[in-house]
Amino acid sequence: MTATTFDVKKALERYRARRGQFQLLEVPSTHYLMIDGAGDPNTSADYDAALQALYPLAYRLKFFSRRELGQDYVVPPLEGLWWAQDMDAFTTARDRTRWHWRLLMMTPPWLTAEHVEEHFEDADDVCWESFDEGLCLQTLHIGTYDAEGPLLARMHDEEIPARGLALHGLHHEIYLGDPRRAAPEKLRTILRQPVVRDATTGDGPERISP
Repeated sequence: MTATTFDVKKALERYRARRGQFQLLEVPSTHYLMIDGAGDPNTSADYDAALQALYPLAYRLKFFSRRELGQDYVVPPLEGLWWAQDMDAFTTARDRTRWHWRLLMMTPPWLTAEHVEEHFEDADDVCWESFDEGLCLQTLHIGTYDAEGPLLARMHDEEIPARGLALHGLHHEIYLGDPRRAAPEKLRTILRQPVVRDATTGDGPERISP
């Protein structure tokens, strides 16, 4: 990796978080590769197929950018938007069979629609769209994905109301660790929740579907 290689985890504040701290930040409109599905990510064939569609496309774009545009970058981390009709499925019950998901991989700002679309071979279910989250609260979880529940409950039920905010948008996770290589107790995941100001007005209700 050369000194000029772009790495979102080092270059962009929204890809950094600290354990035990809840950071309020504005997340600008960003383009992502996206693919949707539902069900338990540990057992769903659709989830595996989504990963097999996303990663080759992400690497084709990286190699194209380095070769044709002279701009190299580290493939950004996998991200996921998660929702259910009852958010208890995340914070308390952790019932994965009721989960819906949208997997994301950011693309760097110099890639255009033309660049992306010409590399979509064997990735028919993937789309490339902008996503604007706006105001968000985020923190870092270290440990297994199954252990996220108490931290999510704290974020939703304590930290967000204490700031005069309300949930507004989909639960967002950014996977900084690779579960294939890292010990489960050392996995690092940014937990992000879009919010709106002034929860007491009734404006900006919790949104649980895209």
